[in-house]
Amino acid sequence: MAEKRHRAMFISDVHLGARGCQAALLIDFLRHNEADVVYLVGDIVDGWQLRRGWHWPQAHNDVVQKLLRVVRKGSQIIYLPGNHDEFMRDYFGTHFGGIEVMDQIIHEAADGQRFLVIHGDSFDVVVMHARWLAHLGDWAYDAALYCNRWVNFFRRKLGLTYWSLSAWAKLKVKKAVNFIGAFEEALSTEAKRQKVDGVICGHIHHAAIKDQAGIRYMNCGDWVESCTALVEGYDGRFEIVRWTTLQTAPAIVAEDEELPDIPLALPGRQKVSA
Repeated sequence: MAEKRHRAMFISDVHLGARGCQAALLIDFLRHNEADVVYLVGDIVDGWQLRRGWHWPQAHNDVVQKLLRVVRKGSQIIYLPGNHDEFMRDYFGTHFGGIEVMDQIIHEAADGQRFLVIHGDSFDVVVMHARWLAHLGDWAYDAALYCNRWVNFFRRKLGLTYWSLSAWAKLKVKKAVNFIGAFEEALSTEAKRQKVDGVICGHIHHAAIKDQAGIRYMNCGDWVESCTALVEGYDGRFEIVRWTTLQTAPAIVAEDEELPDIPLALPGRQKVSA
């Protein structure tokens, strides 16, 4: 039995199939946290990485099996594909092991507020209009994560905690910071257009809860850098949970506090169901 039960959980950007995926930490999080409904907010499987080279260790398969067990235990799971798992967009309206695949959905919180839930890549100009540049950026990001693995290997030897080189670099680059701001604004504008109270998304690997022009903007982060999930309690309160250590109580970040990111890590030769 999990230690914590939530009304809803939002998980994005797991990137199963990528070497930077922190599958063990996600499994540990799911062992300690349950919810009535779990939203998988895109980029759960990294089809881009799997096309370049097959990488599917047992821990990645264990994540899939754990999610299927979550469904069997009575929770609802809704999968909203992103750009890295866009192959799942061929299956909107279908179920895989009880996991429903949808493009976007409106989540109604306990207090009656309504939130658009969507991965968010359709509001990323680079992904939509310069796909080659997006793939180039993805390669550079992989290189940063590779360096990050060595940095943290030596930090562990010295007894130091996990630290994200790629997240640190991202937040130091002015263009990256400007991109994050433009992304948040674009998603908030879409939420206004759909006449909802807020938006819940992923895509940019930057966990946050903030007010954006009268709209509640929430990003659940990722399981490559920040190891975070967004959760809603039965009182309608949203929090970001950071889970960077196995089998320990998570750090809860209060509403309106923004997290710095942390780095860690189907088409191809086969497909993996949900």
